[in-house]
Amino acid sequence: MSSPDDQLATMLKNIPEKTGKPLSDWIKLIASTGHEKHGAILKFLKEEHGVSHGFANLIASKSRETGEEVDLVAAQYSGPKEALRLLYEEIVSFSEGLGSDVEIAPKKASVSLRRKKQFALITPATKTRIDLGLSLKGEEPAGRLETYNAMCSHRIRLESAADFDDEVKRWMKEAYSRSG
Repeated sequence: MSSPDDQLATMLKNIPEKTGKPLSDWIKLIASTGHEKHGAILKFLKEEHGVSHGFANLIASKSRETGEEVDLVAAQYSGPKEALRLLYEEIVSFSEGLGSDVEIAPKKASVSLRRKKQFALITPATKTRIDLGLSLKGEEPAGRLETYNAMCSHRIRLESAADFDDEVKRWMKEAYSRSG
């Protein structure tokens, strides 16, 4: 039996044959429609182009990940929050050093850091502060480590690169180790 990665590679390779266009053409077409939500793209591909559900789902997913990371992160750190961009970059750089399996997944208002599951969430909370959410279920809040929300059990408020110190990095490394 082939692995999920092998199956994905086969589907990607078969897009032109099964849908009549290479993935790059589908992505350009989708971009020209203005559809941004996965469901709208899926409906467009299936109803207007007769693409089967499996291939429509794959094409929609690929079209949404193209360039999205840069745009979402740039939007989060624009205007009054622009000064926080270097701190964000430092956090991401540190997280990438935790292991080759770290996935950086930008969302509209935050960036999720994941392995098999999310271990951290970077949110530009105010124009002067990033909230670093960490998945540390079972840890008692202490010092700068506060209780947070359902997405991440704890958070640490960071206002400068100096705040992203060895203590915070230890907590982040611990959250990473628990997410595998």
